[in-house]
Amino acid sequence: MSDQQPEQQQPGDGAATTDGWPTKKAGKRRPKRKGWRRLVPTWRMLLGGFLLIVLLIAGGLIAGYLLVDIPKPNDAAVAQSNVYLYADGSQLARDGVVNRENVPLSKVPSTVQHAALAAEDRGFYSESAVNPGAMVRAAWNTVLGKGKQSGSTITQQYVKNYYLGQEQTLSRKAKEFFIAIKLDREESKDDILQGYLNTSYFGRNAYGVQAAAQAYFSKDVDDLTTAQGAYLATLLNAPSAYDISAHPENKRRAVNRWNYVLDGMVKEKWLGASERAAMKFPTPGKAKPAAGMSGQRGYLVEAVKAYLTSNKLIDEQTLASGGYRITTTIDKKRQNAFVTAVREQLMDKLSDSRKVDSYVRAGGASIDPSTGKVVALYGGVDYTKQYVNNATRRDYQVGSTFKPFIFASAVQHGSTTQGGATITPKTEYDGTNRRPVQGPNGPVGYAPPNEDDVSYGRVTVTKAMDKSVNAVYAQMAEDVGTQKVKDTATALGLPKKTPNLNAFPSMALGVATASVLDMTQAYATLAGHGEHGTYTMVTKATKGSEEVELPGREKKRAVPREAADTTTSILRSVVDNGTGFAAQAAGRPAAGKTGTADDDKAAWFAGYTPDLATVVAVMGQDPDSAVQKPLYGAAGQPRMNGGGPPAQIWAAYTAAALEGEPAEDFDLDLESGGEAPTDEPTTPSEAPSTSASTEPTATSGPPTSVKPTTPSKPPTSAAPPTEAPTLPTGVPTPPAETSGPDEGGAFGNQDSLLYP
Repeated sequence: MSDQQPEQQQPGDGAATTDGWPTKKAGKRRPKRKGWRRLVPTWRMLLGGFLLIVLLIAGGLIAGYLLVDIPKPNDAAVAQSNVYLYADGSQLARDGVVNRENVPLSKVPSTVQHAALAAEDRGFYSESAVNPGAMVRAAWNTVLGKGKQSGSTITQQYVKNYYLGQEQTLSRKAKEFFIAIKLDREESKDDILQGYLNTSYFGRNAYGVQAAAQAYFSKDVDDLTTAQGAYLATLLNAPSAYDISAHPENKRRAVNRWNYVLDGMVKEKWLGASERAAMKFPTPGKAKPAAGMSGQRGYLVEAVKAYLTSNKLIDEQTLASGGYRITTTIDKKRQNAFVTAVREQLMDKLSDSRKVDSYVRAGGASIDPSTGKVVALYGGVDYTKQYVNNATRRDYQVGSTFKPFIFASAVQHGSTTQGGATITPKTEYDGTNRRPVQGPNGPVGYAPPNEDDVSYGRVTVTKAMDKSVNAVYAQMAEDVGTQKVKDTATALGLPKKTPNLNAFPSMALGVATASVLDMTQAYATLAGHGEHGTYTMVTKATKGSEEVELPGREKKRAVPREAADTTTSILRSVVDNGTGFAAQAAGRPAAGKTGTADDDKAAWFAGYTPDLATVVAVMGQDPDSAVQKPLYGAAGQPRMNGGGPPAQIWAAYTAAALEGEPAEDFDLDLESGGEAPTDEPTTPSEAPSTSASTEPTATSGPPTSVKPTTPSKPPTSAAPPTEAPTLPTGVPTPPAETSGPDEGGAFGNQDSLLYP
């Protein structure tokens, strides 16, 4: 036996240790990660992190479910009034009496129930109380700027309506999520649907489907037809916008939504295809405003509501629940002056013996250009008698009040005629009636008529504005570029979605259907030397101790100052020498433009002094059918032109609104050659002509700064019309309005959306 001991093996060499267990054979050690590799997590770290997140989410959901109890119903059923104040703090109106009558689900026809489900949550009976996918999608769309979207199921909407509130906060959404899950476990689907139908807001101050049935169709809910039930379901999405009695311009949008609801019912097999095909859109009855909303109060309140909700400052249902104290920009003195001016210059001249006088409607708006505040708004003779707000509706053509936007765009872009002459107030155009509009490659296929088919021959841009010569401004729109003109108009203040605001030479005739308030905003930008700031109707809104955050007013340059001021220069000529002569009765330097819609269905005057922009429109509408009607013979006048009652109302209102304030002169920076030419005689041709051979020319002049001091007298060479409109006291007879109010519009009206 050898004395040599065997070599002792080390642990890890695969030999047995002293305790008899084999050891792991040593291998190569993994090198330590260096450099940027140290920043990359390993798969173990990723897996651990994922599991941790899952545990945290699960724990949060469990904790939320356990900690959030179903609360007592909120105070919506006993909602407070909203108080609306004039700018000086005195009370304008109070609203907010809740109209609600709860009914059992058994009284609601199954078709009405299914219509609501088709509109809001088609998987209500088969799916969960919450839809996380829809919530994420809605949140993402909100981030992308597509508007706030709830992504809520009917259960969540019921929780919001009955237990919580309408505020858009993360804490409220979290509570809504957990309460909806818990409620879905504790109450039946029928009970939840019943609660939803009894708490939802349908507009017209109607909470619940029974109140809505009475408000829109004057019947109980169990008497509703399927078509009527589908219309009420349509309202759930946007109560104000889809009430076509208040917003007739939105009928097409409401019909589309109604069709969506019915098609959904067919898809879900709740309605037969043949029955659906036979249905006709139901016309809701007229609204019945509260007596406290009589006179102008209702129009002002609705306009303020629309301002708050369309600008996403307060949710519509939250506002309807009440409790707000809202200080408006409305100046009581000027508001009263507007009412008086309309009554004295128009309404007092109407007669029950003339049927056409029953068609007369009036709308007006007034904005302080320096602040953007709406200081006065005239919506109609009485909110309880004429529900539609004539100051904010968007379904009447604006007529020649659009022409200044074409000229402003021409100066803004340094545009030239087809012959290469720079467009200035002195540029001459061919004013021949029905002259074909010429493009770079020849006629564009449009030959607009002048009013009464009068031909003017060669006429300056200023005189063409004075007389509203369609042939000139349709050609100018083509010379500038119709898309450029559209861009200028929207920069000045017209909404981009204005109906019929199409990039075509017919825009010169004013076929667009902007509202009176829209046009006032655009003219206020011209008065403000081309600086645009969105209008405002509210200076403060509070609910208890909480104050609503209102947007600041940021001015931006819409058009260069010389473009705005040169436009003002020729609009001064319209007042001094043209169709806006009646506006001189304001007794102040003024600029403005008349306009008449196709077939005399509306007449406009849009004008401004250096410190106040105001637009007035007189519209024709059948009081029973709501169809637009011509106003020939209204108020005893052969025609309803912009230079008649609209300009007279403007003058009377402006004089009263600015009474006691010093008259300011216009401070104008004009383009080269931008001074308006001195008055020149214009002799219309006897026979209409379609010749397009005469090329526009221009005369130039040096740059100038003009500060006119007083309105000029009317030209003595102009013959007065045979039947002149009655003017305010002290105003001489105006020259004849022989052209311009815009007959022969190329396109009819189209329905529009409700937007700010």
